[in-house]
Amino acid sequence: MSFADLGLSDKVLQAVAAAGYTEPTPIQANAIPHVLARRDVLGIAQTGTGKTAAFTLPMLTMLESGRARARMPRTLILEPTRELAAQVVENFERYGTNHKLNVALIIGGVSFADQDAKLMRGTDVLIATPGRLLDHFERGKLLLTGVELLVIDEADRMLDMGFIPDIERIVKMVPFTRQTLFFSATMPPEIERLADMFLSNPQRVEVSRPASAATTIEQKLVATSSEAAVKRDTLRKLIRAADELKNGIVFCNRKRDVALLQRSLAKHGFSVAALHGDMDQRARMQALDGFRSGEVPLLVASDVAARGLDIPAVSHVFNFDIPHHAEDYVHRIGRTGRAGRAGHAFTLVARGDERSLSAIESLIGQPIPWLDGDLGSLSGDEGESEESRPRRRGGRKESARGEARAEGGRRVRGRRSASDEKAAEPLPSSEPRAEAPRRSSERPSHERARESRRPGHRHDDDGDTPLGLGEHVPAFLMRPVKLKKG
Repeated sequence: MSFADLGLSDKVLQAVAAAGYTEPTPIQANAIPHVLARRDVLGIAQTGTGKTAAFTLPMLTMLESGRARARMPRTLILEPTRELAAQVVENFERYGTNHKLNVALIIGGVSFADQDAKLMRGTDVLIATPGRLLDHFERGKLLLTGVELLVIDEADRMLDMGFIPDIERIVKMVPFTRQTLFFSATMPPEIERLADMFLSNPQRVEVSRPASAATTIEQKLVATSSEAAVKRDTLRKLIRAADELKNGIVFCNRKRDVALLQRSLAKHGFSVAALHGDMDQRARMQALDGFRSGEVPLLVASDVAARGLDIPAVSHVFNFDIPHHAEDYVHRIGRTGRAGRAGHAFTLVARGDERSLSAIESLIGQPIPWLDGDLGSLSGDEGESEESRPRRRGGRKESARGEARAEGGRRVRGRRSASDEKAAEPLPSSEPRAEAPRRSSERPSHERARESRRPGHRHDDDGDTPLGLGEHVPAFLMRPVKLKKG
């Protein structure tokens, strides 16, 4: 089957041919006819199989007729991250060379004024992240009543990671008669039920088993300690020993670990960049552009880079942390082995990661082989790293010397010399000896009462503690009472 058999327009076919593509991928071949037929589509396919073009190409064909109005986009594409949104814009620029369409990118980290100007000129295709889209709507700069086609890309992530309230608000803003497309690499049952709320009698296009990994990816597990320094040592050895390493993405679960690992790799001589959600948009795009161009061969990233980023020539993926969600594993390793190329994926596994590993293997339906032994092969000193081992040995020596000194001190204290005994005796003094203090019972009552009122004074539990007012009775209580005669 060729692209000409799918019903695309001549302008689109010319752009596809100019891009060097001759045959559609399975998801494209099955989804494009349904999109052109104005049906709702739920598309499920492996990552890296061309899902973006599966909705981009028919949209270009459908937008050839009609025109946009100010602040009223004709089509709306929602993406979970800024990088994915920018990548969809690149697809429209590549395949829409023969079209005169206005494409607007609405994401955070960019000036509101520039985006408002684009919306005011009229937008055929609006590509946005949910948060910034709602910001424009609440400012009164955007109307969604003219949306004819709504696309929710990476549907499981959009619905599963806190976007549900935003998606529900946006769906209520667009016309009820709009066409809706969902595309994702994974679709768990609970997420699919949510998708059914927004789709009307959808055509399900499933060209591969959900959450399956590409067969061109070689997957390996690497046993390591849970100590951060040891894991960094293991990762560096793994990168240096990797065969045919052209470039690679290292995934971490937390943003702060991304920055820490990037600095550690740079300190050990690696050319590496970082990418995570707390970076400003300019720094994120700069890091991504450097990695795509090959200027920086290693990219340490959070899961912001796991979804849909199209970098065809990534040779290796390293999971520094095993992902919390099994579906994220499929997306992470899907950054390599794209478009039929061979890829390599290594996952560092420590004790305590067994449950997450079991969920991943259950999801993909196959066990992942170990590289150089499983967790049971770890030695007893697995907690030592190359950096900490010398200090730890030195620490043991210092500890031994300290114990020896303490023991020697105990022996010396155990046998006191005669001179020590003599020195311990009180020296005679020519001064008169001070009078020994009187016992509490021998002191006058007013002295004892005054002492008890001093701050911090504590009575001894010797039976002399006075009860009530003690032996001292105030004078006013000793006055005779005069009774009135009745």
